[in-house]
Order: sequence, then structure tokens, then C-alpha cells
Amino acid sequence: MSNVTGTRVHRSHLPLVAAATGATPSRRPVWFMRQAGRSLPEYRAIRADHGMLESCFDAELVCEITMQPVRRHDVDAAILFSDIVVPLKAAGIDLDIVAGTGPVIAEPVRSAEAVSRIPRLEPASVGAISHAIELLLAQLGDTALIGFAGAPFTLASYLIEGGPSRNYERTKAMMHGDPETWAELMARLADITIAFLQVQLDAGVDAIQLFDSWAGMLSAADYQRFVAPHSARVLAEVAGYGVPRIHFGVGTGELLAPMAHVGADVIGVDWRVPLDEAVRRVGPGKAVQGNLDPTLLFAGPEVVDTEVRRVVADGDRAIEAGAIGHIFNLGHGVLPGTDPDVLTRAVELIHSL
Repeated sequence: MSNVTGTRVHRSHLPLVAAATGATPSRRPVWFMRQAGRSLPEYRAIRADHGMLESCFDAELVCEITMQPVRRHDVDAAILFSDIVVPLKAAGIDLDIVAGTGPVIAEPVRSAEAVSRIPRLEPASVGAISHAIELLLAQLGDTALIGFAGAPFTLASYLIEGGPSRNYERTKAMMHGDPETWAELMARLADITIAFLQVQLDAGVDAIQLFDSWAGMLSAADYQRFVAPHSARVLAEVAGYGVPRIHFGVGTGELLAPMAHVGADVIGVDWRVPLDEAVRRVGPGKAVQGNLDPTLLFAGPEVVDTEVRRVVADGDRAIEAGAIGHIFNLGHGVLPGTDPDVLTRAVELIHSL
């Protein structure tokens, strides 16, 4: 059921790992992006006394928050509670996560000189992450643990814009107007991302997900020229661990093929493209993950039942079209106002089908 590479035991029998690798899972695996967070009252109780970044660097809090949706929903995977800017903060970049806004960078990176000052990530600076994974693996049993990181492009967009953006005008301006500085920035961020993922993999996660959250803002040509080589390097550097590599972005229907070709084993699909159509764009030989529209969880039990069954059927058609497996998920993260009982019932239904 498990095989060993080096000192690492691969838990290939876990439903998520089986679906990601073309084996037959014991049940259709399901987890939800942002399953740990504001939709859960137990999470809000913790955050009443702890800041976001404080929580991300406290091993015991990371463990507790990561476990909350596993206990409540019986999902088939926990995803490490963190934020995509955690490795930037750990490397020494001055930033904060502002409630209602998101990550805010104190000194945006908009010149070659600023890029040259971006430090490397020392593994010791994220030692709390390793400890949290150790604590989690002692509790999770036969639930997979997913590690994650932000992809270089999405990290670059935060650093250049200074925070979230609607149009990414400064990012695209550097990309096209100063491609040498852009390439150096992406190379440094790829180094940070690789180091952050390696810490998680060395600690024993069962899979990793690379979030290129904002890649959907790009044309296919820009993605392939300015982004794909750096994401490909990240995924290549962690290939030797032998765990599934999941890749996801929002609004990336037009980028599914190039995103899949950077080295992912599983391609995440948002709600805009049916799973079987995604397989036609990606090609056979990879698993798909997704893709219930998270807003439909507000539409009442009959709608949720119908839509869950539709996504499961789409997943089956995706496998018929050449995907090696289907992992049920949302097409983006759980929205803060979601009733957690709706998620619990959805998991029960998915496991029964």
C-alpha cells in the first residue's frame, strides 16, 4: 500500500493520492480550498485573539486550524494553514496581512535594485511549519496532508503592486517594459518557492499545491513567455519527492494547457470550464481537481445536491476523456459566509456517490 523513497513513506493508499496518481481510490476524494478559515466558528474564535501572520508562524495554532475542517467535514485532505506570502515574510520582506484587504507590502519592488535586495529563504526561518507538519501527521491518520506555496507570478504581482490589484498594470509594465528585471525577480521568487515547498516535503506532506492565483489575468502568450518557465522550474525541483503536484489558478480556462504542461500531475479547474472540457484542453494523463462554484453553496440544499451530482458526473466524464482521476473541490475557495453544515452534507453526498 505504501512505498518508500529515501526516508519518506509514500501513502499511496490515501484516496487523494490514489486519484492523483491513476490508482483506484476507496472513495472519491474531496477537500475544499480555504476549508480552514472564516467559515468556521472555531476558527473565528482563535483569530479573535491572534493575528493572521502570528497564527501562520505558531506550530500549535497551524496544527489546530488545519485540523478543524478535517474533524468537522470528514474531508479526505487537510491543507496546511498558511498564506502564500508567509515565505516572503519569513525571508525578511516587510509585509502585513490587513483584514479586509489582504497582503500589503511596505516597500513595493519596482526596480532592478529593489529586486537585487530580495533575500533567500533560509529553511530555519520556517521551522514552525516543519513542526506543525510533524504535529499534523501524528493526528491525521488516513487523511492526506497537502502543502502549498504561491507560484512566482502571483508572488511577483503582490510585490510589484504593493498588494491586491484589479488590473496588474505595474506587473505587466515590468514584464513587458523591463523583461530582464522581470526575469531576475521571477528567478528569485522561484528560489523562495522551491525552498518553502522543500521544507514541507522534507517534513512529510503527501502532496503539494502550487497556487498561481492571479495567472488568469494573463494572455496565453504572456503566460508561456514570462511565467511558465519559472513555474516549471519550481515543479521540476520538487518532482524527485514523488508526491502529487497540483497546480491551480482562478480564471485560467484559456491557460489550462500551458499550466498543465509546466509539470503538474493534477490540474485544478475553476467553475467556468466543465471538467471534461478541461481534459480536452489539457490532454490525457493527468488528474483533474474541482470544480463546484463556491457561490452555489448559498443556493439551498436542492441546488447543492444537484450541483454536487453534476460535478461528480463531470468528473466521471473527465476520466472517460483521459483524465487519470478526479478530486472533488470547489472552483475557488470557501467563501467566508458559507454555512459549514452545507459543506459537511456535501462531503457526505460525495462519499456516497
